[in-house]
Amino acid sequence: MTQTASSARVDGEGIFLTLRSEILSGVHQPGTSMREVTLAERFGVSRTPVREALSRLQQERLLERVARGLQVPQVDPQQVVQIYDMRILLEEEAAGQAARSRQFTDLMRLEALLQRDRELSDPDDHTRIITNLEFHAAVWECTHNPVLQDLLERLSTHLVHAPRSTLSMSNRWPESLDEHAELIHAIEVQDADAARRIAREHMETARKLRLQLLRESALNQPLRSHSRP
Repeated sequence: MTQTASSARVDGEGIFLTLRSEILSGVHQPGTSMREVTLAERFGVSRTPVREALSRLQQERLLERVARGLQVPQVDPQQVVQIYDMRILLEEEAAGQAARSRQFTDLMRLEALLQRDRELSDPDDHTRIITNLEFHAAVWECTHNPVLQDLLERLSTHLVHAPRSTLSMSNRWPESLDEHAELIHAIEVQDADAARRIAREHMETARKLRLQLLRESALNQPLRSHSRP
């Protein structure tokens, strides 16, 4: 049994949470197959709890059914753009609500996460994805609006199918942390307008960089040969 499996509850819920975390953090790349037998052996359980976990992952659209079974979804460029457009709107709203509703303990958590991220030494792509998700989730919690939090959590799962994070492009990582610091300050002084502006610009930059990655990926795709009839 792997270390990951042994540290989780070995039932349907535990398997679901482990695989969900791994997919969201990019451990399993798009196109990776998820097979009941292999996972049952990994977690040391029967196929029943594995089947339950895979079904839930499919419901969350973290897995898709293909001819040979279930796999991590491939990148759909049009859907990625649509998701970023919605994230921009919801992140902007969350930042404004966070500035109005934040509590002292919320600020402490945001500042602690930012300090942690600044102390990381050249983190890999996987670490940047994880820490960024944690920071944004902490901002959503500042809203104390469970409906908005749920919408953002569900929407964020649809951005995990791109093989590379925008945070690994050029100087985007330190720039992103500076923007996080600006957002924390706006939330701390309860400047809702500034918080909304910072959040919108932050996500618009992410969208622009994602489009650049999608274009590069399209250029690197091999050309299909077309035979004459």
